[in-house]
Amino acid sequence: MGIGNHKGRDDRPYREYLLRAAADRHAVWLFENEEPTWQSDWAIGSTVLNLFDTDEMLRAAKSLAARYDVVGVLCPDEAVLRHYAAIVDFLGLPGLSAATAANCRDKKTSRRLLTEAGVAQPGFTTVRSAEEARAAAAELGFPVVVKPRTLGASYGVVGVHRPEEMAEAFSVSTRAGYPGVEVPDDYLVEQFLTGEEISVDGVVYDGRYRAMFVAHKKVADAPYFVEVGHTVFGDDPLVEDEALVGMLHEAHRALGITHGVTHTEVKLTPRGPVIVEINGRPGGDLVPRLGEMATGIDVGAVCVDAVTGREPRISRTRSRTVSIRFLRPERDLVLRSVDLSGTVALPGVVEAGTAAAPGSVLRRPPHDYVARYAYIIVEGENEEECAELLDRAERTVRLDSDPLDSA
Repeated sequence: MGIGNHKGRDDRPYREYLLRAAADRHAVWLFENEEPTWQSDWAIGSTVLNLFDTDEMLRAAKSLAARYDVVGVLCPDEAVLRHYAAIVDFLGLPGLSAATAANCRDKKTSRRLLTEAGVAQPGFTTVRSAEEARAAAAELGFPVVVKPRTLGASYGVVGVHRPEEMAEAFSVSTRAGYPGVEVPDDYLVEQFLTGEEISVDGVVYDGRYRAMFVAHKKVADAPYFVEVGHTVFGDDPLVEDEALVGMLHEAHRALGITHGVTHTEVKLTPRGPVIVEINGRPGGDLVPRLGEMATGIDVGAVCVDAVTGREPRISRTRSRTVSIRFLRPERDLVLRSVDLSGTVALPGVVEAGTAAAPGSVLRRPPHDYVARYAYIIVEGENEEECAELLDRAERTVRLDSDPLDSA
């Protein structure tokens, strides 16, 4: 099995649950773009290669398959999803195919396929200039959202409420990029969706979709869409909501997803649920960990089973309310240290950890959308109590930094 990390940072809190689940069931072989560190504890070996080079990935997969019986490929990383999916096709394994990965990764293609299937979508078009974007927004009706087709983590996603804001918004969107990810030169302009935003982590096996849990999202820094926290309820009725789950089943079928865990972002609009996007991998932002804490579902085990031909078991063993908050800088800075010693001992705090190493440059949007120095997870009776616990815990965090302009 392969599991990739291409960002050059310690993703242990975000990835270890998958590696542990994989190692519990199979021998694990890592494909990495740099020498693994902690990941080696869960693997029998590794190959260091360029995760953005499909041909190199296929050559490595062929070599590995000559020595071992490869039963599945697991990739939780959005940026290299298509390259791992090529291995799934090459070896004839269950999982996300290259074509299906492309359907998920390209937002223009996703919108077209979902619209053709009758799945609720915002009105949209693609443009290549600020002038075209302004004309498209006038036709769709302000406010709108401008976004790149192939990026993730809200990079380059900008809300536009008035015509005079479009030039700057389009410039921000077109400047956004991610190493190794190709960004087409036409950009999406979509109707702005109102209502609460949620994400649904679910599993598809033999074409049948099942929802596991729902995360209620917190965003900030308008006109950008920066995710700053999530709450998962162990008894969330949305998991069984017929309209929502039925829409998700049809959407996954339209994109061709037959095996794997997905993370779908949805707006609960006044006209009903509308899909923002479907990601062909489990949720980021520690959402799978929240899901397991709140419901008892072993998300890693579900992921591994779905892509290795074993029907996943979704077993809910508890019902709790769990929230996470990501701590972000108020200004651009260079991180010196983060002290969480007074945070982890507080009642209600389940976990707290750093999210950046000393010396990291953290910048505010639109320069960076995931600049975080720490995270805090709490458990409470309800969402309100969780918010109070997070406020109290955040006040105990000690941040030492230098302003970026004087560093």
